[in-house]
This record gives sequence, structure tokens and C-alpha cells, in this order.
Amino acid sequence: MSATTNARPHTASAAMPEVPLTVEGYSVLHQMFRFRWSVWRALPDSERATFVQQAQALLQKMEPQQTAIYSLLGHKGDLLFLHFRNSFDDLNAAELQLAQLRLSDFLEPLTSYVSVIELGLYESTVKTYEQLMERGLEPNSEEWKQAISEVIARQKEAMRPRLFPDIPNARYLCFYPMDRRRGEEKNWYTLPIRERQRQMHEHGMVGRRYAGEVRQIISGSIGFDDWEWGVDLFADDALVFKKLIYEMRFDEVSAVYALFGSFYLGVWCPAAKLPQLLAGEVPTKGNS
Repeated sequence: MSATTNARPHTASAAMPEVPLTVEGYSVLHQMFRFRWSVWRALPDSERATFVQQAQALLQKMEPQQTAIYSLLGHKGDLLFLHFRNSFDDLNAAELQLAQLRLSDFLEPLTSYVSVIELGLYESTVKTYEQLMERGLEPNSEEWKQAISEVIARQKEAMRPRLFPDIPNARYLCFYPMDRRRGEEKNWYTLPIRERQRQMHEHGMVGRRYAGEVRQIISGSIGFDDWEWGVDLFADDALVFKKLIYEMRFDEVSAVYALFGSFYLGVWCPAAKLPQLLAGEVPTKGNS
């Protein structure tokens, strides 16, 4: 009588990778400027009108390509130009186009931020890794990489509207960069991936409660700029920014591991309202 054995699936011997999967969309550039008002006011009216007309014509062409202008509040600057493009080359082209304007002679660069719209797949990453390891695939083997590429392709297609969004036609913009803490006592990157997944899930649940009031677009900047992520919030009521960010700071992921850079708050100025803005008036609502 022959012995029988219960077959068990072979599992990979290597540990589960700690890096979560991400999908990327538009390349993003924020440009912050101070406007040289004293020099601008010294120009003849006819010259100012010519420069405004030239800038307005270009910006009205750039708006459908995903460019928006914001009048900044406070001392950190006067204007913020936000660009979404398909590549970094296209972002550079937008920079160069603006630099050719006579209006650029009155724009003093203060800072900028380069990033790419990013969606972190913490929820599906752990599940995907577990399924591949149950199949006996070794992490980072060719078979593993091929399977991951297929997952990324499916997720990118499913999330295309969030990866390649139109810049929202909201009255206000709040932008800030942020990091995850990497200090001696608390280090986000030493937490196990399942724990990071749990904390990010709780963090995301807060944001979902503000759906319909605020639009959030996260962009990754590791390797591109000084911080790790950039956050853009869009809303018709600026007070919601305070409420959302304050509530999120009580999440463990923010309270323990988040570091924030400078915040910028701006009022949207459609290209059609550029003459109004450069005449020293707050741009009124609407495109007309």
C-alpha cells in the first residue's frame, strides 16, 4: 500500500518586499513668483496693455493643456503657475514658453516644485505580494517582475482619470510639500509594510469624508525635489483646507510620521481675468 501525501503549494523563501507599488500619471510643476509691481506701474499704460495681451493669449492656449494661475496670499509670493503635462520635457517646454513673454521680465522666481502625480497601492500591494509568493515566485525574479508589470498596467488603466486629471476649476488652491519622518526615534521606512498599509488606510478614510468639498491630488517627488511628496488641495471654500488638514493630523501616520514644508494658498485666476489681476484687483469668479 503506497503512502499518500497532502500536496502543499510551494512558497518563495525570500521575505516579502517592503516597497509599496505605485502608479504615476501627469508630470507636475509649481512655479512661485514675486511680481515686480513698482517696475510694472512705472510703464506707460499702452506698454502694460501690450504685455498683458501677449501673456493672456499664450495662457489661454496653455489652459486646455493643463496650466492654471493663482494669486497668492501672504508674503511668500504673488503668483503661482501650476502645470500638469505628459512628461518632464513638456513641463520644460511650458517653462520656456512663459520665459519668452515680456511679462516674464516682471516675474522674480522665488521657488518651484517638480513632481509626478502618484497613487500609492498599499492596499493591493500586500495582497499582490502574498499571491505571488503563494505561487512560489521569488521576489525580484524575472517572473515576479513580469507579474508586477501586469498588475501596474491594470491599475494604471483603472485609475487613469485620477492619474491624468484636469486641474479643478475651484476657487482656491492649497499646496504644500511633505515628508515621512526618518529620524532616530521614529522612521516610517523601517515599519513593516503591513503596518504602513494599516495606517495609510486609516489616513485615507479621513480624506474620503471630505469628498465633494475638496479635491486632493498627490504627487511624488522623491528624486525630483527636496521633499518626498507634494499635496494640492482644491476647493471653493478655503476653510475646508484647515478642517481637513487639522483632522488628518490626529491620524497616527500624520501625528507620528509626517513632516510638512511651507504652505501656499492661492486664488484661481483664469487667463481671461489676467488683466483684472495685473490691474491690482482680485480676479472675479468664472472664466468670462
